[in-house]
Amino acid sequence: MLVKALRVGLGQIIVLGDALTRPRPQKRSPQGQAAVNADAASLSLYQFQACPFCVKTRRAMHRLNVPIALKDAKGDPEARAALQTGGGKVKVPCLRIEEAGGTRWMYESNDIIAYLEKRFANVA
Repeated sequence: MLVKALRVGLGQIIVLGDALTRPRPQKRSPQGQAAVNADAASLSLYQFQACPFCVKTRRAMHRLNVPIALKDAKGDPEARAALQTGGGKVKVPCLRIEEAGGTRWMYESNDIIAYLEKRFANVA
């Protein structure tokens, strides 16, 4: 009971710290931002609100100014089931990438951030 309360409290401190220290979003031309928005429509991030690795990934999304749909794999049973079925395991963060060849599931915050950097950082 004490461990759970400590974990929840620490999670809320992490979320608050993120809100207070969030980086500025990348500035783009209106056409560049429209292209990013269109490309991001094929992405979904399965996450837990207070997970430190999910916070790290959301901060990168905010910094890169990439509006990716967030799916709550903890509080939404449908999102959790989709993550289990599609990705094969309930592990967050997980980026669902819809491509012409099908759907790809990417785990690990560092891999997700590297993918987002490569795909969106140089869009002007």
